[in-house]
Amino acid sequence: MDKNKALVVFQDKKIRRTWHNNEWHFSVVDVVEALTDSPSPRKYWGKVKDRDFKELQLSPIWGQLKLEASDGKKYFTDCANTENMFRIIQSIPSKKAEPFKRWLAKVGYERVKEIENPELAQNRVKKYYEMKGYPKEWIEKRIRGIIIRQELTGEWKERDVEEGKEFAILTNEISKATFGKTVPEHKNFKGIVKKNQNLRDHMTDWELILTMVGEKATTDITTTEDSQGFKECKDSAEKGGAIAGRTRKDLEKNLKKSLVSKKGVKKKKQIT
Repeated sequence: MDKNKALVVFQDKKIRRTWHNNEWHFSVVDVVEALTDSPSPRKYWGKVKDRDFKELQLSPIWGQLKLEASDGKKYFTDCANTENMFRIIQSIPSKKAEPFKRWLAKVGYERVKEIENPELAQNRVKKYYEMKGYPKEWIEKRIRGIIIRQELTGEWKERDVEEGKEFAILTNEISKATFGKTVPEHKNFKGIVKKNQNLRDHMTDWELILTMVGEKATTDITTTEDSQGFKECKDSAEKGGAIAGRTRKDLEKNLKKSLVSKKGVKKKKQIT
């Protein structure tokens, strides 16, 4: 899950959420803190559970899901979907309850609407990059690259490749074959020091195009060869990246310059 999507804000209070069983699940403790401003939201939530659920012998309407904590690690945390979070809010006396419900209805449903109509998600991303000052032509390539990336990771999921470490290894194989650098090496080359910064947001047009070539080639080779499991998908990733790498070298020979740049695309003044 994209960290930018997994964290939402209500009146300056950060609410963690995670996509589970095709719907958003929100951190109950974060919601309690947002509604009550309690210095000990975990204790407050514990009292609510004891009072309104254990004493009345009601079935829990939340579950334990892993969310990222302030130390960067993920821990199991009480979470509830939008519908059940509404019920929990009823147990918390707060003047913020009604505005929070309206906010929750919006942020809880936005992802559903985007799944039904992916164009909405694309438009939201476009607006984000426009506000950052990226040229429209670059934005179109970036959006197309996101779609191609999603197609590739979708294939990996279907072929028993584990998200996280194995995804990262395969991505590095494509990147190494395409640019002669792994993703961390490419980021270091561009001087990107913050971990949460996306390398692709710092790529030039040609770097984005070559990334798309490598990932699209990998997807098609993976499906053609019916690669299964990490090892076979790694072979496909190496082949896909090699195609993009040969394309890069051929272009560099004809253009007489390197297409791996320390700089990204030139941006306009940010919209505030």
